Amino acid sequence: MFGIARVLAMPRLVGLPGYRRFWGASTVSAFGTYVTTLALQILAAVTLDATATELGLLNAARWVPYLLIGLVAGVIVDRYRRKPILVGTDLARAVLLCAIPLLYLAGLLTLPALILFVMAFGTLSLFFDAADQAFLPRLVPSAMLTSANARLEQSDAVAQTTGPLLAGALIKAVGAPLAILVDAVSYLVSGLLIASIRVAEPAPPPGERRSLLAELREGTSWVYRHRMLAPMALSGHAWFLFHSMLGTVYVLYALRGPDTGGVGVGEFQLGVTYACAGVGAVLGGAAAGLSGRRFGVGRTMILTRALMPFAWLMVPLAAPGPAALVMLAAGQFLFWVVMGIEGPNEMAYRQSVTPDRLQGRMNTTIRSLNRGAIVVGAPLGGLIADVTSYRTALWTGIGGLGVSAVVLACSSVRHADIPLESPTPSELSAQK
Repeated sequence: MFGIARVLAMPRLVGLPGYRRFWGASTVSAFGTYVTTLALQILAAVTLDATATELGLLNAARWVPYLLIGLVAGVIVDRYRRKPILVGTDLARAVLLCAIPLLYLAGLLTLPALILFVMAFGTLSLFFDAADQAFLPRLVPSAMLTSANARLEQSDAVAQTTGPLLAGALIKAVGAPLAILVDAVSYLVSGLLIASIRVAEPAPPPGERRSLLAELREGTSWVYRHRMLAPMALSGHAWFLFHSMLGTVYVLYALRGPDTGGVGVGEFQLGVTYACAGVGAVLGGAAAGLSGRRFGVGRTMILTRALMPFAWLMVPLAAPGPAALVMLAAGQFLFWVVMGIEGPNEMAYRQSVTPDRLQGRMNTTIRSLNRGAIVVGAPLGGLIADVTSYRTALWTGIGGLGVSAVVLACSSVRHADIPLESPTPSELSAQK
């Protein structure tokens, strides 16, 4: 009763000016990101004629920095103010993306060069993501984190809905390399919006710093010795491994014709399936807070993870022909409905139980190994598809998602829930 009263007494998210700007920055950059996501896939698969294994390597390249220096990035984010890191990496990504169309126009763009650029982009994104997830709890009271994360994911989902369609139109009009410039502009706008946020963010006192190894150990110990975070993280690593296999093979399975084992729906239709995924994520995000309050964070995560493999079943069951687009779009829609419900609940729980001084390390510890799983899973999925078939690779990934769901269901996560607590005066006044 008292917890409900405290929630009702809190301000609305739109009443927090820092969160509004943060939300706007995230939304703008998300639109550009989905343009580039599809543009890079088509650039590699069509313009550079990449094989499934090569496309897997390209998809993995962005996440290699997470595997190599992810834990170090978490320490750095916890040692310094997070807002300057967010602004600097946004502006740097804007500059970096401009180089891809310039290389293309000069006739110097090759697949190895594209992979190197994606790795550099991934390094900047690593630091941005670590600071981004650690920055949000300074803008929003703990009990509002699920709603705050859900709104961010809904905006991302709207971008996912329209971004691929915009990308398809841009790619048709100016080509995949030049379409990437849209993302460069979006990162510029995002950086300027974040720079305008007024928030109390004192830098940690230098005297509190210890050795790099000691701080790394503290972050990993917090995650893997925590009764709830440890099984969340471990099952998540497995989830990312197998989902990255599915994501890599899905693009080629949709684009390539029946003579090579695909369904051949075409580039625009592939964008349509991603748009349906975005609609599903919007609907799922709208239900995230209600589901978390009604069933608890842990039970919500377990239920949604169990439903994910069933949504992906529609992809390998699709047969070439007009019905293929319907099957692919339905599968993406259903998958992202449950993803939209699960994601905000998991993130809000992680943020709510972690002290501020450990936020960066907690996030990068989990994200680094998740992205490390992509580094393995994306090329592995492509290799399985090249050696056997697209459908065999898809069935392998679906089975792996099922294993991940079983691991989570057998853990203590079913008892996880976000503690309701009153927002502190500093939380509410930090943005004034």
